[in-house]
Amino acid sequence: MAPAGAKKGILERLDAGEVVIGDGGFVIALEKRGYVKAGPWTPEAAAEHPEAVRQLHREFLRAGSNVMQTFTFYASDDKLENRGHTQRFTGEQINEAACDLAREVANEGDALVAGGVSQTPTYLSCKSEEEVKAIFKKQTDVFVKKNVDFLIAEYFEHVEEAEWAVQVLKSTGKPVAATLCIGPEGDLNGVSPGECAVRLVKAGAQIVGINCHFDPETCVKTVKLMKEGVEKAGLKAHYMSQPLGFHTPDCNRQGFIDLPEFPFALEPRILTRWDMQKYAREAYNAGIRFIGGCCGFEPYHVRALAEELSPERGFLPAGSEKHDSWGSGLTLHTKPWVRARARRDFWETLKPASGRPFCPSMSKPDDWGITKGHADLMQQKEPTSKEQLNALFEKATHNA
Repeated sequence: MAPAGAKKGILERLDAGEVVIGDGGFVIALEKRGYVKAGPWTPEAAAEHPEAVRQLHREFLRAGSNVMQTFTFYASDDKLENRGHTQRFTGEQINEAACDLAREVANEGDALVAGGVSQTPTYLSCKSEEEVKAIFKKQTDVFVKKNVDFLIAEYFEHVEEAEWAVQVLKSTGKPVAATLCIGPEGDLNGVSPGECAVRLVKAGAQIVGINCHFDPETCVKTVKLMKEGVEKAGLKAHYMSQPLGFHTPDCNRQGFIDLPEFPFALEPRILTRWDMQKYAREAYNAGIRFIGGCCGFEPYHVRALAEELSPERGFLPAGSEKHDSWGSGLTLHTKPWVRARARRDFWETLKPASGRPFCPSMSKPDDWGITKGHADLMQQKEPTSKEQLNALFEKATHNA
């Protein structure tokens, strides 16, 4: 048990059956706010614009988040310098700044700090296990120095690389969570979700699940498959889900990055707060207790999760001071037809219109069918050349 006055750790909370609400998607949210560059998606804003990162942490905390993930997605040295991307800050400076910001805001509430690593260009370029693990170790050393509460290996398309990440994180002695960005078809080498989960648990992860690439419905379905695999193997784990805040029924194995709308025209796919309440309930009913979000999740989405699960948690988040249940605040509206919408059955059954009369409801995803080992996925420090781009443009036209 934690000492009096101390926060309970992540495993203590989950072992007690508590619901842990995660946060949302920093890279997409901060790109829209002008602090992250689409393409590299790297988190130098933690050092360059700390006020922006701090504010987003605070909004997620107010919305009900119990976990402040360090803004260290793609903060490995090899990613920070990939394809000619230049930095004014070192990877160590970015990772340290991100830890400090997460801890500062976590201390303002009952939140824990999670240090996160993600997939690397080094792995995609077919480098050795030793080289890939060295990349993870460099980030992990900062997390240990800053004494984060637990660690997350997130956003992995290949379970092998995730296993390597978990093994490095596990060496710290801190609790480890691991999430893959895969759907029901499995990782990009065809390893099933159940087998992926078993391998992650055997590597040392106490919490396993899915993040990013797919919508809540798909992610919950995939976590169910992971849970089945772990239980069939006679193992135990806690489960987590941190999906997209976008509807993706038309995605293939690669997820939303194959959609032609990625990344600059995804707004018509955004889930409503009512969609989020449905997701929270379905995740809970599936046995998932660490429930959060990834790209596309804004603070009001997280608040919806916390509100839906408030009976289980026993309280509402601070952000609910400005949001009455199921639109009941609309009773204060001046227009009578808007006041008539102050009821659950209206919002729960609404089918929102897009306002785009000539747009389809679904898209045709790109399907290049390439993964680790393919020449097009070999990474480089040099900027992408015109010749390389022209070859890609030609291939895209041919595949259309």
